[in-house]
Amino acid sequence: MTRVASPPVSAESLLLPMAPQHRLSGLQRQILSLYRSFLRVARTKPPDVRSRIEKYVGAQFRHDAAAVDKKDFQQIEYLVRRATKQLESLRNGSITGFQVVDGK
Repeated sequence: MTRVASPPVSAESLLLPMAPQHRLSGLQRQILSLYRSFLRVARTKPPDVRSRIEKYVGAQFRHDAAAVDKKDFQQIEYLVRRATKQLESLRNGSITGFQVVDGK
């Protein structure tokens, strides 16, 4: 039986984290940061409000991701600006409640 030699393993390769499959664009990083910011702000609110914020934000981000063409940068940037304004109003200390109004 012949033995096949395996490639040498360096100590550096064992210490380095695995590289991600692909790098995120600047806009993708901005959107991910915005999402995380919403979750951080939600943690500052009362528990019942927190859960509503988390559910709404998750559903809204998923809806927008599915509804908008990933090459429609104008629409994506509009949604980022709108979400940023919503985040700032949610950060306002006077906001103690959260309610989703369905426009249907």
